[in-house]
Amino acid sequence: MIIDILLFVVGLILILISAELFTNGIEALGERLSLSQNFTGSVLAAVGTALPETILPIIAIFFFGHNQGHDIGVGAILGAPFMLSTLAFPLIGLTTLVGYFLLKKRELEMSIETVGFRRDIVFFLFAYSIALFIVPFEDKVLRIFTAIFLICLYILYVFLTLRGESEEMEEVEHLYFSPKNSNPSIFIIITQVVIALIIMIFGAHIFIKGLEDISIAIGFPALLFSLLVAPIATELPEKINSVLWILRKKDTLAIGNVSGAMVFQSTIPVSVGIVFTQWDITGLALVSGIFAIIAGFIALVTSYVEKKLIPFGLTLGGIFYIIYIFLVIKQNF
Repeated sequence: MIIDILLFVVGLILILISAELFTNGIEALGERLSLSQNFTGSVLAAVGTALPETILPIIAIFFFGHNQGHDIGVGAILGAPFMLSTLAFPLIGLTTLVGYFLLKKRELEMSIETVGFRRDIVFFLFAYSIALFIVPFEDKVLRIFTAIFLICLYILYVFLTLRGESEEMEEVEHLYFSPKNSNPSIFIIITQVVIALIIMIFGAHIFIKGLEDISIAIGFPALLFSLLVAPIATELPEKINSVLWILRKKDTLAIGNVSGAMVFQSTIPVSVGIVFTQWDITGLALVSGIFAIIAGFIALVTSYVEKKLIPFGLTLGGIFYIIYIFLVIKQNF
């Protein structure tokens, strides 16, 4: 038990360190390549921090038992957008509210670029709705066509994000791998980002292993662990990165890190699931998808009403996670 707790703590420390390295490196990379804040947050940061939960379903589908592996893979694919919209978004909203009401260190109004945010959410709602409700269950050709369409949709999203109007990256104070150089080489920057991702994935693995062993030791059901606890851990990098950016008042990067990951998770991993699994989404799996769409829609609507309401709109998504926990426990006990 002591070793399990130690693994848990070490894994969390590694994730925190890697998140700091990654956010610093991504900011430097965006500045070095003269990229916008929207593209840096919604594409570079989002795809990078989405790797841990993207690798999991792919490994499960291709390298583990046919039926069980497919079930685990589909669950992981669906779990990512659900956790991002009902946990990562609420965490951003809560951090903003705490920073304004309790810490008095920031404004309530989030200084996000609403055009980019709305683009992210609209692409997510469109792609994920196709994945949940329109995918033909039997016809293999139509499945492949749908998967190709979703991949092309993500490519279009990247293109529009790259071409869209957005503020340029602010100057980074210093790169951790080159603290005395105000203009570090692209090689050093990429090296820091890659190493941060490696540490992040390794730390997440240790964190999940320790958390799983602790859950077993205290008698926490394995099924509930796989449905509720493990996905939280795999989404931890996005959450920590976004909290760091929110506290530093870099709201566009913070929210783009999550909303961009939602677009990625609803297109690329989903395409793999559609082609290589049965993709028969029913029961609680379908409920999680519907909740993710509703939470995303609420965030989108509040962005059109008033910027001061965006933190509240993001926080409301957490209600659906609580309801989902209740439904899972009720069904399994």
